[in-house]
Amino acid sequence: MFLLAFAAQSIQLFPDGTIFVHIALILVMMWILNRTFFRPINRVIHEREKQKGGKGTEAEKILGEAAEKERRYNKALLDARSEGYELIEKERTAAVAERQAIVARAKDETAQELTRQKGELEAQVVAARTAIVAESEQLADRITANILKV
Repeated sequence: MFLLAFAAQSIQLFPDGTIFVHIALILVMMWILNRTFFRPINRVIHEREKQKGGKGTEAEKILGEAAEKERRYNKALLDARSEGYELIEKERTAAVAERQAIVARAKDETAQELTRQKGELEAQVVAARTAIVAESEQLADRITANILKV
């Protein structure tokens, strides 16, 4: 308890000379850990990589090739879709043009038929008028003959 009370009273907010001792202890600890722990582990990891024969890099190479193949596949798929859409658009345009040509032909045929029918109708009108005039003259002659006979 005495130690805690003493430690609590000796806590300082500003560093004093003990900071250098702490820094020195940290540096010594890093040096010891590096010599006894990190270098051997790094050496073992490096030796394992050598024993694998660079298989890790080979796997990375295979992954890179797979990614490249996927990119080419996606590009080919996009190109094929674009060609398909262009073909569909071309066929649609051709179908619209053909439809317009059929409609134009039908309109022309209808106009020609209408003109022919009008000509026939006018000929019938002329024939009917001629027949009416001839018949009216005959009726007029009969009426005149009937009136004069009386």
